[in-house]
Formats: sequence, C-alpha cells, structure tokens
Amino acid sequence: MSPPQIHSKRRGTGDVTWTKKPLAEVADFSLGKMLDAKQNRGVMRPYLANVNVRWGEFILDDLREMRFESDEMNRYGLKYGDIVMCEGGEPGRSAIWKEPVPGMMIQKALHRIRPHDCVEYRFLYYSLMHKTDAGHLASLFTGSTIKHLPREKLAKVEVQFPSRAVQVRISDILSAYDDLIENNTRRIQVLKDMAKTILQSATADSWSLIPISGLYEELFDGPHATPKPSTSGPIYLGIKNVTERGELDLTDIRHIADEDFPQWTRRVLPRPGDIVFTYEATLNRYGIISRGFRGCLGRRMALIRPDEKRIDPYLFLHCLLSDQWRDEVRSKTISGATVDRIPLTTFPTFQVRVPGPDIRARIGPPIRACEELAENCRRRNDLLRTTRDLLLPKLVSGEIPIEAAELTEQLA
Repeated sequence: MSPPQIHSKRRGTGDVTWTKKPLAEVADFSLGKMLDAKQNRGVMRPYLANVNVRWGEFILDDLREMRFESDEMNRYGLKYGDIVMCEGGEPGRSAIWKEPVPGMMIQKALHRIRPHDCVEYRFLYYSLMHKTDAGHLASLFTGSTIKHLPREKLAKVEVQFPSRAVQVRISDILSAYDDLIENNTRRIQVLKDMAKTILQSATADSWSLIPISGLYEELFDGPHATPKPSTSGPIYLGIKNVTERGELDLTDIRHIADEDFPQWTRRVLPRPGDIVFTYEATLNRYGIISRGFRGCLGRRMALIRPDEKRIDPYLFLHCLLSDQWRDEVRSKTISGATVDRIPLTTFPTFQVRVPGPDIRARIGPPIRACEELAENCRRRNDLLRTTRDLLLPKLVSGEIPIEAAELTEQLA
C-alpha cells in the first residue's frame, strides 16, 4: 500500500498546498546498461558513465561508446529534462540532460529519473540536490568503501511539492542563477581559448628548451603531515583542488583553524601569481594562486614563485600545461613507497619549452588579461552559487516567500 499523501500549507509560499509522495510515484527511473563487450549487440552509440556527470553539468570531452539494440533505446536512452544521477562513487551527484549530444545512452552506474507531469523536472532536480547536500540520502547508501544508492532505496525517497505553477516559479528563480553560471562558464572557455591562440602566435623558431629553474625565484613543498580539520578558517589546499585544466577548484575545500595556520605556513605563504602543483606523478596538475586567497599548501603539493621579470606567471602556467612538459615530467618520475612522484631535488634541472625573452614580453600581458578576466568570471560564479545554495533549501521546502526570492534573483 502506498503511503498517504500529506497536504500542508507553508507560511513562506502563502496559501499553497504541498504534497508529499515517494519518488517512485512521481517519476520513472531506471539504471543504465551493463558494459559487456562480449555480450552486447546492436549499434555503437555514445553513453554517459559516472565520470561524465558532475554537479549540475556533464563533461562530454571524452565520450565512450558501446552497442545498444533498438529495443533498448527507451530503457537506456536520454531525452530532454531527464535527471541523470550517480548510483555509485558519489551517490546523488546529478545534472539535467538538455540534449547537447543526440542519441545519448547511460551506463549502469547511473540512474535516469524521468518526472511525471505532476512534478516539473527542474523542481525535482533541485529537490534531490537539496536532499543530497543536506545528507538526507546518506542513510540509504550501501557499501563500506565505494558507496552506492540502490534503486529500491531511491524509490522510497520522499518528495514534497506544491502545484506545478508554483514549482515553475521556484525553478525559474533557481535556474536563473544556473543560467548565469553557465554563461560565465562559456565566457571562461572563450577567454582560455583566446589565451591559447595568443600563445600559439609565437613562431616555432622562437621557442627553446631551458632549465625550469631559470624562470622561477623559489621552489617550496608543502607539509608532510595533515593539520586538524576545521569548519572554517584558511584553506588547506589539496590535490583535489587542482584541475587538469590548470585551474584551482575551491568548491570543495578543507579548512585549517586560524590558531594552527601560522605553523603550517612556515615554509611559504602562497601569494597571488604563485603556481602550485601536485608532485604525485599520476595527478601532476598545475594552478595559479589568485587575489584574495588565504591558505596553505597541503600534502604532496609544491609551489613555484615565478620570476616575473623573466616570464608572466600565466604564460608560465600555459607552458607547464603543454605536452612537452608532461613528457619531460613523465620521463623523470621516480617510484615511491606508495605513489610515483616528481623528485623535487632534481626538479630545477627539468627542461621546459618557452618562447624567447622578447616574445615572452610581448605575449605575456594579453595572456594575463584573458586569464584575469576568466578569473573574474569564476569569482562571479562562486557568488552566484553561494546565493543559489542559500535560497535553494528554503524555496524547495516553502520556507520563504517566492516574491522575495524573485527580487533577489533580479538583483543578481
């Protein structure tokens, strides 16, 4: 027997009735297809795996394919408005599919959630996002090391919702923030591409290999221990905070207590323009410290302080993201007790390919301009996410008036 519907009136949304039902009664959902090259038949089609789904977005740069038969299209295929949720790894991580790639399918590690007409797809997405962020789904996870969210437990998750018209108003407010974030993200990519184009404008015969020590003032490594965690305070910059694209991702950070901060910065206090990198060989990534950063290096992290009289830090960063540099690092990696690593003792002798001094002086400033504009967009996105995340739980639970939230959204 299905649980009874619960009707209530919420103070924040005025005279609005809210209904509570289990997810199984307001949406259809299914797991994706098992990857089995020997048994799968049909036509090769692209599919999403767990790694392709991020919070609120999809990474579609490196899609894989497997065979699907015609009668599997409805069961495993995606259409506009479907919510794609991770079943394992980081259960609950999800995004809305808006058909950027036609004919997309899903692999087994993903849930496809397709709302019924009673629930607007964006409203359901934001409701599930809130439940995940608030830890309401954690009790449903299985597995001691790799967590999973089984279908039968997901089916029982309770969803509260007002009339569809009110759902649309709430979704319009929240998605306005996400649209602005998406636009800024596109601007960031355009600016990054412009910086690469400027770098590529340097003629080939102007480039040469030099020891990397000729481009920086100092090299530091981080502490070899981990500080006590704190709920607030300076940032403890870890490997996960440096992306493959040469950026610092501070959406998920650890903090160090203010009183412990001084002892963790005895070697170096990161400052704007410093290039931080991971010296764990399999995750050798680079990023640049921007204005306003307050924190310290974490374990297996190091820092280069560029000599700005010789090279602009942003130009330096682009050189360190090149295939040549990656090959150089790979050839000089040494085996460690637990992971392969970059030996910082010989690091200064590594050869990096850079343009000549005159070219560096000419292309450095425009590359910096592009990167600083991109950083401004990232900062704005951080503010937009913060505001959206403050409004989201109150809107999807009916705790604040929609009119007040609509005014906030107009000022964003």
